[in-house]
Amino acid sequence: MTSTDTATRTDGIDARLDMYRERRDAMKGANRYFYLQPTTGPVNHIAHMADGRDMVMLASYSYLGLIGHPRIDAAAIQAIEKYGSGAGGVRLLTGTSDLHERLEARIASFAKREDACVYSSGYVTNVAIITGLTGPGDLVLMDKLDHASIVDGCLLSGAKWKTYRHNDMKHLEKLLADAQGAYGTVMVVADSVFSMDGDVMDLPTTSALCKRYGARLMVDEAHSIGALGDTGHGIEEHFDMYGSIDIKMGTLSKSIPSVGGYCAAEHDIVDFLRHFSRPFIFSAALPPASTAAALEAFNVIEDEPWRVTQLHKQQKRYADGLKAQGWNTMDSTTCVVPVFVGDETKTMDLTRMLFDRGVFVCPIVHPAVPRGTDRLRTCLMATHTDEDIDTSLAAFAEAGAALGLI
Repeated sequence: MTSTDTATRTDGIDARLDMYRERRDAMKGANRYFYLQPTTGPVNHIAHMADGRDMVMLASYSYLGLIGHPRIDAAAIQAIEKYGSGAGGVRLLTGTSDLHERLEARIASFAKREDACVYSSGYVTNVAIITGLTGPGDLVLMDKLDHASIVDGCLLSGAKWKTYRHNDMKHLEKLLADAQGAYGTVMVVADSVFSMDGDVMDLPTTSALCKRYGARLMVDEAHSIGALGDTGHGIEEHFDMYGSIDIKMGTLSKSIPSVGGYCAAEHDIVDFLRHFSRPFIFSAALPPASTAAALEAFNVIEDEPWRVTQLHKQQKRYADGLKAQGWNTMDSTTCVVPVFVGDETKTMDLTRMLFDRGVFVCPIVHPAVPRGTDRLRTCLMATHTDEDIDTSLAAFAEAGAALGLI
């Protein structure tokens, strides 16, 4: 047997697998593995776990609690009955249906843009926009805490890319000034709500700087649609700055209880992406049920404005309660509420104690965040009851005191 035979070969993949197995087994051995937890039935403010427990769900992105909404479910069922289970191809060739066109028109109306196109996931949407609109000779400037899909889009685009310090507008301005005349296109990309910290981008200053220096502005609205603004229309409503963003990206899998993503912008940009963004050209179309569910969800958001009002009310009640106990919720002002711990072991211990008390939370540790910034990321929903909030706060108080964290 030679050194290259499969039975004896070792390489970097084996080393990575060894490191992974060691960490995974240590976590499971210490009863600190909380990932891939199976649930049964729809997940709303209460999660029905496969082991028979019911838990308060503090980790779902379904901010408006629309999973299981009867109108949305009915729309999905009707779509399957009419169109079947799949689209049968890519959008550009055989996969486009009138459902896709109706969804895109609805998104454009909701986002107050000329046009929109949908993709198979939010991750793919960011990759599609950045690789479709930038390339060699261009520059992308992104907030240091932007989502991984934005980073990957930059890596795949061939454009040069740089990060500016989180929400540091002076640093962004310096990078924009330095870029003058050196690139074909300069595009600034930022999350509207930062998914690990729960704070909001500085849209007024970012928009003003882009206008001053001739840069395009793209904003990822994954965590702001349904959650920001008095009626859930996102960051432009939040700041009363409609029309200030060149390219709006959003997902169909958070407040919208479906799957996919979208780009909303002026018609020519969107139509260009339909014909030149590889993830649109080479990915299968959204299936009918998902398309119809997303379409009806936008209608429900506008028909039931009480959900956004209730979400903001419960977020404040919960965040104020945590702060009163002595927890550090960082700079969060949204329904994404981090609970900063700063130590991986203590973060896992806190998670275990909350799980044991019927509260489903997500531990966020390295490499998702830098070492020493370990935290729980909790998310509020419009359907959380006062009892849910009280149960969660009582669990945090008991666990935090027992662990010496508060």
